[in-house]
Amino acid sequence: MQKKERFRLFLDYFTTNFPEPKTELNYGNPYELLVAVILSAQCTDKRINQVTPTLFERFPDPESLAAASVEEVFSYIRSVSYPNNKAKHLVGMAKVLTEQFGSEVPAKVEELQKMPGVGRKTAHVITSLIFNQPTMAVDTHVFRVSHRLGLVPRTATTPLAVEKALMPYIPKEYVPKAHHWLILHGRYVCIARTPKCTECALTHFCKYYSELGLRKLID
Repeated sequence: MQKKERFRLFLDYFTTNFPEPKTELNYGNPYELLVAVILSAQCTDKRINQVTPTLFERFPDPESLAAASVEEVFSYIRSVSYPNNKAKHLVGMAKVLTEQFGSEVPAKVEELQKMPGVGRKTAHVITSLIFNQPTMAVDTHVFRVSHRLGLVPRTATTPLAVEKALMPYIPKEYVPKAHHWLILHGRYVCIARTPKCTECALTHFCKYYSELGLRKLID
């Protein structure tokens, strides 16, 4: 199957069945989303959603977070992964946000990446969700699912390579949604160790499923 056909089938399925995918992180404004995304690195959205209500109550804006000590922030996020580093990142991010950007979350990837804890993936999540820009954040789910479906070549061995392989085939208006389609499919169906192929609606064009069937025949 040609790559263009795989992408067509991918887009047809999700635009029909999940036309308006949403992030599972809870937030009320751009600042809260930025905090939540920084916290979500190598951690589940469910865990982050358990932590952020009290965190946002104590630090409702960048100014209050910038004035906090790392130790106090740590006390609110101790149950997430890598809490020491993330506490430092949050305080550092808030200081840059207040001092350099007037407490307004910037819309440019390059400016977002000036803040501690904000890499390319986090910056793309922010620009996609808040500013609806055609940026593709590649996390472990996007990386895995795009490879399994055959949307990207095996030679795409880094998040950046996957991003560059996906972008030419997804219309700009669908890029922010495609990010969530791939994440949610990887989170609930195409899971890492035991993908739920019998429940998947994409097996008719999935490269992984096709190769798995061939291996079973050989075995």
